[in-house]
Amino acid sequence: MEPRKFAAILSSLISQLILLLLLILPSNSNHSFFNSNSTLIVHHVLLSHQIAASLSSSTRRNKKRPRTDPDPVRTGLFIRSPDSFVLCFKMKSSTFEWLAGLLEPLLDCRDPLPLNLTAGSRLGIGLFRLAKGLDYPEISTRFGVPVSVAKFCVKQLCRVLCTDFRFWISFPNPNELGSVSQEFEGLTGLPHCCGVLHCTRFEVVSPPRDPPSPPSPVAAQLVVDSSCRILSVAAGFFGRKSNSRIVKSSSLFQDIEEGTLLNSPPVKAMNNGVEVDVKQYLVGGGEGYPLLPWLMVPFAAEEAATSSNEESFNVAIDVTKIPAIRTAASLRNWGVLDGPVLEEVKVAVAYIGACSILHNGLLMREDFSALAGEIEGYQLQQQRYREFCRLDLENDDSITEKALVIRSTLATMVKKNS
Repeated sequence: MEPRKFAAILSSLISQLILLLLLILPSNSNHSFFNSNSTLIVHHVLLSHQIAASLSSSTRRNKKRPRTDPDPVRTGLFIRSPDSFVLCFKMKSSTFEWLAGLLEPLLDCRDPLPLNLTAGSRLGIGLFRLAKGLDYPEISTRFGVPVSVAKFCVKQLCRVLCTDFRFWISFPNPNELGSVSQEFEGLTGLPHCCGVLHCTRFEVVSPPRDPPSPPSPVAAQLVVDSSCRILSVAAGFFGRKSNSRIVKSSSLFQDIEEGTLLNSPPVKAMNNGVEVDVKQYLVGGGEGYPLLPWLMVPFAAEEAATSSNEESFNVAIDVTKIPAIRTAASLRNWGVLDGPVLEEVKVAVAYIGACSILHNGLLMREDFSALAGEIEGYQLQQQRYREFCRLDLENDDSITEKALVIRSTLATMVKKNS
């Protein structure tokens, strides 16, 4: 029974019971309360009947008036349960409501189309596309809106996230980096590590054209901390470039080389009786990265003998890489990025950005609905790109003596702390 209808019936029954008591009880001084207040009680009875009638009438009117707003929280399209929300939107219902409230002023605005949709409906349509990856005709059918409206809602959500909430992804300041490096050191024994650099690739198939364009991978470069939080993302690189070329063409590389990032005072450490300055650095979370003073990569297999410093260092590096690989796998958990993205490259880049921002937003809420539970499938999928990830590395002459000394020093420190 609906709450409004139940309230109307209950109010009516109480009122009739009070009226019955007035009629049964004798009118003497022992019951002066009822006698002196009989006018107020009768007024209450009449008012109660009016309220009941009003509620009942309101309920009937609501039943007759069909709802045209396909708000996923209110319609039968999605039953309001934790499992259905995670399945349809990659988040809990409480997170959906929080996000809808947060984005409402930006989503509920003037539109080129007469949408007449609430912020929750717009968010639901946009998230459904990102979470499930279904095409627009199917989304149109599911939500009961034209295809043009579905496209607008998805585009609007991506624009709002990538424009107004891009601050959810920001490289930590020097003070914040201190806590990031402490987490990594507690996890692996590697001191002064400020994140893992990882490049992941997505297949993009542009709309049909003449002549047809072949599928082309698009690369996204991530920097991730030990809790899988994305500290930096840059997407849109030609995916057949090597990891080395991608990192060297990124603004991250320029900022670090120019001293804008990773510029805190170095840690002093001893290596074979020589004091070495170990500056802040990142770990290369994949194949094909060059060894730089601020970018550490594993020793070659032939250099890492059993029980050696080098082997301990490589083990620590492997553990450090796991959060970045798990984060990249989590991005592919969003249906729109799992498999070929049938859009223009710029739209695919917007999807990557929006999903990355949502990834961090969910972590802020301690909502792990979209976080990948396993990484084996992702690693297997990325094997197809292994060949060109490593291109140019053999001819890379950028490895300096300074980088070699820092890596050797870190290997000694890891072995000592293990």
